Amino acid sequence: MTPSLLTHHSKIENDLINALSNRILIIDGAMGTMIQQYKLEESDFRCNEYQLNTHKHPLKGNNDLLSITRPDVILEIHQKYLEAGADIIETNTFNAQCISQADYGLEHLSYQLNLKSAQLARQIADEYTKKTGIQRFVAGALGPTNKTLSISPSVDKPDFRNITFDAIVEAYSEQARGLIDGNVDLLIVETIFDTANAKAAIFALKTLFETNVEFTRPILISGTIVDMSGRTLSGQTVDAFVISVSHADPICLGLNCALGPKEMRRFLEEVSNNTSAYTICYPNAGLPNTFGEYDETPESMAQQIGHWAHDGLLNIVGGCCGSTPDHIKAIAESVKRYPPRV
Repeated sequence: MTPSLLTHHSKIENDLINALSNRILIIDGAMGTMIQQYKLEESDFRCNEYQLNTHKHPLKGNNDLLSITRPDVILEIHQKYLEAGADIIETNTFNAQCISQADYGLEHLSYQLNLKSAQLARQIADEYTKKTGIQRFVAGALGPTNKTLSISPSVDKPDFRNITFDAIVEAYSEQARGLIDGNVDLLIVETIFDTANAKAAIFALKTLFETNVEFTRPILISGTIVDMSGRTLSGQTVDAFVISVSHADPICLGLNCALGPKEMRRFLEEVSNNTSAYTICYPNAGLPNTFGEYDETPESMAQQIGHWAHDGLLNIVGGCCGSTPDHIKAIAESVKRYPPRV
């Protein structure tokens, strides 16, 4: 452990806190929505590296893999969000832990997926920091996995679980190591529908930090609720969720996905009223229509989020499913006149 590493990591946190104290920061929008616009085929998810050209499973739809097979696409999406005004870009790693990658027979590539994705985001973020003189941050994204510790996958066996706490901890540990080795600034545990999974992620990160001090990064935590009941899939209310993860001492705490800005507002208020951490919220571009598409326009979304900023609810804001660089640009414009939540 060298003094320079400690100084570097302290500087990251100090820089983030200084930025959060001065203005509302913008996090990027949906990665999946943007990838869909490229209309990629099976061949786009294959390459000569890691024997992906001869891999026996279909790979189309494994968007995290594009950081290896089509890095140009991922870099371009990051660039569009940075051009739109994003201060924070997330790595293309929502499903990059080994548990989710097992669906494609690629669990052995988890570390490499996270490393490569972090390196891509780092590259373009540094370019824009230099280009604009405004610091851009890279957040290593840790999604919820496709398993749940709190709910049985079998209605006939309510006590059955198809994953263990230790297995999820190990998966997140491997993912975090790849992200950190790729030099992310922050780690964001996001779209949490089961707090038990989130606790596994938190335990994995804290253990890494304790055993490798140079790995320490600020943690952001963002939950998701299933509907207007205001509960997570595992049944927690928003205030219960906030309380249950606050022991992790996250620098930011909030909500993403699930709802559009109109529906999300009162739940963001609950977060703001129940945490001393900075708040983060990135809702969907409205609710999905009958075709599974999102109809909230950039102007409408920005107007509603502007009201959030006016009312002192925001520290970090952006978009989730259905949002695009146009949404992020409009949101950035709508909140820039308002001070951050204190």
